[in-house]
Amino acid sequence: MTSRRGRVSNPLGLAVLGLLMECPMHPHAMAAHLRERGMDRVFKLTTGSLYDVVRALERAEWIEARETLRVGARPQRTVYQHTALGRAEFVSWVDELIRVPAADEYPKFLSAASYLGALDPHVAVAALRERTGRLRTLLAEIRAAHRAVLAADEVPRLFGVETEYAVRMYEAELGWIREIVADIEEGRLTWPESGSGPAGPGWIHDKDADADADTETDIDTETGTETDTDGDGDQGGDPGEG
Repeated sequence: MTSRRGRVSNPLGLAVLGLLMECPMHPHAMAAHLRERGMDRVFKLTTGSLYDVVRALERAEWIEARETLRVGARPQRTVYQHTALGRAEFVSWVDELIRVPAADEYPKFLSAASYLGALDPHVAVAALRERTGRLRTLLAEIRAAHRAVLAADEVPRLFGVETEYAVRMYEAELGWIREIVADIEEGRLTWPESGSGPAGPGWIHDKDADADADTETDIDTETGTETDTDGDGDQGGDPGEG
């Protein structure tokens, strides 16, 4: 079997292959289906990115043009379908992603949370509370969209379980944020003194600049001699001279 990793790896390609498992369709219909099902939150979807992926899948011979349609004065639209290779690669790709956690599955929020101590405690709490509000709004939108899709009875629940997963992940994040905020406010999660370590407010500073400041000298612009400003009595030059 042709290696998928060496040819198509964009996650949007997985969405295109999945849609074509249902029926042949043209890219415009693909985009409409993804948006209707709320999957544009899962996959980075733009018109340009979608057509790029379709072309990549066609070059890899995972999909092929079935027919070209023209409706009225609209531009021609090419309808695509799976190839036998594409169906096999799709199943293999899904199987791999389900079985093996990817090394790049860490969200940006996790990266930022590792440096929470760079913020003052009250700023950290305010930022986390704002994130909570945004997450609740997003969660409500996702739930409403998912209920609408299920109520329309056009898509089986099986083809929307990724939304249920996303909801659970957001719920878990909200619970974690709630606990962290409470720990900060009640003193169970404390900040070191400023500058005392890589978790305390103000710990980000230029150590080289500090070292330079400790040995700062002034230069007399008329004589060119150095004047000691750190109080150690050294006027510059070679210590052995005299």
